[in-house]
Amino acid sequence: MAEIATIARPYAEASFRTALESGDLAAWSDGLALAGAIAADPQMASLLGNPRLSRAQKLEVFFGAGGDRLSGPVRNLVTILVDGARAVLLPQVGAQFESLKRAHESVVKVRIVSARALEDAERDDLVAHLASKYGRKVEATVEVDASLIGGARVHIGDEVIHASMRDALAQMAVALSR
Repeated sequence: MAEIATIARPYAEASFRTALESGDLAAWSDGLALAGAIAADPQMASLLGNPRLSRAQKLEVFFGAGGDRLSGPVRNLVTILVDGARAVLLPQVGAQFESLKRAHESVVKVRIVSARALEDAERDDLVAHLASKYGRKVEATVEVDASLIGGARVHIGDEVIHASMRDALAQMAVALSR
């Protein structure tokens, strides 16, 4: 997995620079997300890996699936990757592009796992607190995991804020066992 990420990085960075220079981050973002989804489809992956099909046939099917939703620059990137037998990189290129875009826009992606469904006001308060703490806009997704008993866990990149009852009980059990 790390190898794919490493190989995809230059393509993502070049795409990001191009999108930034053209002032078209949103179109690139949408196009790369679509191209990544198409390339990740098992049938499409099989087709793209088929040595019996010509480059033109592979591109025709790929672009047929994407329709006119793939802009010219994204089509060029897809063509380069298909030519180099690297279309498998498209999902990772899209993911890394999104990371670069969020960093550029000062947005941090947060995953909140709560013991119960959060009301809108609770979610908004938590997002506002996190935005204040990290000094960035927060893009949050919320999940429910009743096994947390109470409270929540907040995932911000590699950092995890443990604020659930289950985590507190686990910490107390470790402390008492010493």
